[in-house]
Amino acid sequence: MSKPEIITFGCRLNSFESEVIRGQAAEAGLRDVVVVHTCAVTAEAERQARQAIRRARRERPDARIVVTGCSAQISPDRYAAMGEVDHVIGNQEKLEPGTWQAFAGRNEAARVVVGDVEAIRETAGHLVDGLDGRSRAFVQVQNGCDHRCTFCIIPYGRGPSRSVPVGEVVAQTRRLVEHGHKEVVLTGVDLTSYGRDLPGQPTLGQLARRLLKLVPELPRLRLSSIDPAEVDPDLFELIASESRLMPHLHLSVQAGDTLTLKRMKRRHTREDVLSLTRICKGLRPEIAFGADLIAGFPTESEAMFENTLRLVEEADLTYLHVFPYSAREGTPAARMPMVPRSVGKERAARLRQAGSQALSRFLDREMSRRATLLVEQSQAGHTETFAPFRFGDPAKAPAPGSLAPVVADRVEDGMLVGRLAA
Repeated sequence: MSKPEIITFGCRLNSFESEVIRGQAAEAGLRDVVVVHTCAVTAEAERQARQAIRRARRERPDARIVVTGCSAQISPDRYAAMGEVDHVIGNQEKLEPGTWQAFAGRNEAARVVVGDVEAIRETAGHLVDGLDGRSRAFVQVQNGCDHRCTFCIIPYGRGPSRSVPVGEVVAQTRRLVEHGHKEVVLTGVDLTSYGRDLPGQPTLGQLARRLLKLVPELPRLRLSSIDPAEVDPDLFELIASESRLMPHLHLSVQAGDTLTLKRMKRRHTREDVLSLTRICKGLRPEIAFGADLIAGFPTESEAMFENTLRLVEEADLTYLHVFPYSAREGTPAARMPMVPRSVGKERAARLRQAGSQALSRFLDREMSRRATLLVEQSQAGHTETFAPFRFGDPAKAPAPGSLAPVVADRVEDGMLVGRLAA
C-alpha cells in the first residue's frame, strides 16, 4: 500500500496547506489516497486539475481520490459528478484532522463535505516542519479576502479575511528554524490585510518586526504577494533598516492603466505603483519587484494595454506572473464587454516578452554584486533579491538548505551562473 499522494495547484498558500494535509493524512494512517488540491484563479488551472484527476484514476485505479481546494469549494457538484472522484471536501474541512481520520475507514466518510466559508471568522496556525523537498519554508499568517475585485472568484473559495495570532506565527517560525530552514516566507490570500481582525490590529510590518526580534536565529524572512495599496509604515522602515528582510517584493499589480484598475475595482492607481517602487528603491536600492499582471481584461483597449506594457520598465518590474484574462462565472467582470481571446493571448505574450527582457536587464546588474544564495535542489537556488542562480561547477556546490556567499560569472538561460565567493 502506497503513501498518500498530493497533487497541488495554485498559490504558495495551497503549497503550505498541502503540507498540513500530508501531515494529517499520515497521522490518520491513510494509504492509497490521492489528494488533488485545486485552484480556481483561472479556467486553465481548473482544466489541469480535472486532467490530473483523470490521470490519477488511470494510474492508480484502486486509490481513493479526494478533491479539495478553492475550485472544489466553489463548485463541489462539478467534481462530485466526475466518476473518478470518491470525495470532495471544502477549504475548511481539508485542514481538520477529523476529516482525514474519517477517510481511514472506507465507509465512514461522506462523499461531499463542503461547508460555508463565509461563516468562518478565525484561522488556526498549523505547525509543519517544512515543505516537502524544499529549502524555503512557508508560514501561513492570513487567509481569506474582504475585497471584491471584479475579476476574482477567490473570496468565494476562501471566505473573509482572518489572521493568525502573532504568537502562533512565532512558534511556527521557530520550529521551522529548529528543523534547519534558513528562509521563511510569510504567505496569505491578502497578506497586507493582516491583523485587522486581531486585538490591537497589528499590521504586516509590525508582525514582521516582532517575528525578527523574537526569532533572532532566523537568517532570512521573505514576503509573498502584497497589495500596493496597503504597505504600512513599519514595513517601509523594515525595508530600509532590516537586512534579514529580503529585498524582494511581489506586487499584486494586475494592470498598469488607471481606468482598467478602476474597472477591476483595485484600490491603487498606476501612479501608486510607480510611487511605491520609487520609495522602496530609495530606501533599499537593490530591491527587486515581481508583479501579477492580467492581459486582455474586459474593455481593455490597445492604449490601455500599452500603459501596462510600459509600466514593466517604468516601475522596474522584474519577475512577472502574466495571465490572459479568464472569465470567472459569478464575477462582475464576466458580464463586461469581452476582449477577443486571441487578443488577450497575444497581449499576454507581449507582456511575457517584456518580462523576459526586464529579467535580463536585472540579471546583468546583479553580475556586479556579491550575493548570498539559499542553496536548493540541483545545485541551484535564489539570492536575496530572488535572482535565480546555479553553480557552474556542480561538484563545488554546498549542500541544499545552506546559505553560501556567491558571485556570478555570466548569465545563461535566464539564470546567474557562478561560484562560491572568495
